[in-house]
Amino acid sequence: MKKLSSLLILLFFACNNELSKKDLEHLNGYWEIEKVVFPDGATKEYKSSKTVDYFEVKQLKGFRKKVQPKLDGTYDTSNDAELFTIVEKEKGYQIAYKNKLSEWNETLVSLNKTSFSVVNETGVRYDYKRFVPIELDSN
Repeated sequence: MKKLSSLLILLFFACNNELSKKDLEHLNGYWEIEKVVFPDGATKEYKSSKTVDYFEVKQLKGFRKKVQPKLDGTYDTSNDAELFTIVEKEKGYQIAYKNKLSEWNETLVSLNKTSFSVVNETGVRYDYKRFVPIELDSN
C-alpha cells in the first residue's frame, strides 16, 4: 500500500509539472539537499550539511560533484565527478548517470530557479534547494 502511494505521488508530480528543455538550465549551480522522502512515506529532513552538490549542464550532458563551502566564499572540491546525460522522456526528463562501477537514473519531478526534486529507481525522492552561501560582515 505504501509503495502504491509513493507511485501515485510520483505520477501526480510528473503529470502536473511538465518541464521544458529551457527549464533544464536552472539545474546549473550549487544545491543543498533539503529532505529525502522514502517509499514508505518516512521523511529525513536536512537542516544543514557540510557539503553541497554542484551541477553543470551543457546540451543535455553534464556532471555533478560534491563541494564544501568555505567561509571566504570559495569551495573545497576534489576531481571526482558523476557524469550524466539528460534523456527526454514522454512527459519529462531523466538524469542518466554512468560510471565504471554502476549506472542509475533519476527522474526530474520538478525544477525551477530555487528548488528541484528527483526520484530514483527505488522510489526515493530527493528535494533540493538552491544553496545560498553565508555572508560574513567584513566590518
